Amino acid sequence: MTCSAITCAAARTGQTAHAADELTHVELTWVEKKIENWIRFGREAREAIIDRRRRVLAFRPGSIFALVRWASNDFGTIVSHIDIVRAVEPGESYQTLPIVRPGGEVLLKIEGWPKVQRVLRHIDAVEDTGVAPEDVAPDHWRHVANRLAVGHEPRTYTMERHQAWLKRRAVMCDPLSEPQAPRELCEGGTR
Repeated sequence: MTCSAITCAAARTGQTAHAADELTHVELTWVEKKIENWIRFGREAREAIIDRRRRVLAFRPGSIFALVRWASNDFGTIVSHIDIVRAVEPGESYQTLPIVRPGGEVLLKIEGWPKVQRVLRHIDAVEDTGVAPEDVAPDHWRHVANRLAVGHEPRTYTMERHQAWLKRRAVMCDPLSEPQAPRELCEGGTR
């Protein structure tokens, strides 16, 4: 095949390769026990199935998602990553990531299966509070990354912290003052 999976999927759906939209595209591959890429959380805007093993998910600007990448060979695990990413607006600066086009604002980047498992457990704990992980304050994901990087346990995300984030977001999006936040954040998305 001469085209990338994103280009081919876009061609099948009659779109040019993500040039015509503002979405962030993530190409997921699943080959059991060899290459397993999946989205742990996030609200996708669109999905394009390329074949049995590959699909492309698209996320709106401002949305937050968690991408898990794992691969192995005959000798065991060779790659295990989790990235929590905020999809960016067109023209906004971003960091590049494999399989994410064009890229995004990386809130958390963890490598190594034991640390990845800790992040997955933390995501489960957030869900246990009744808050969707994609709605969590972006600063919290940065906090988790920083604490794990130095070998400490991150603080628990509580409903009180979430309420404080919602109030901060409301102030940032006050219609009586000049907006200090992107459109998606003020319309209920996260930043």
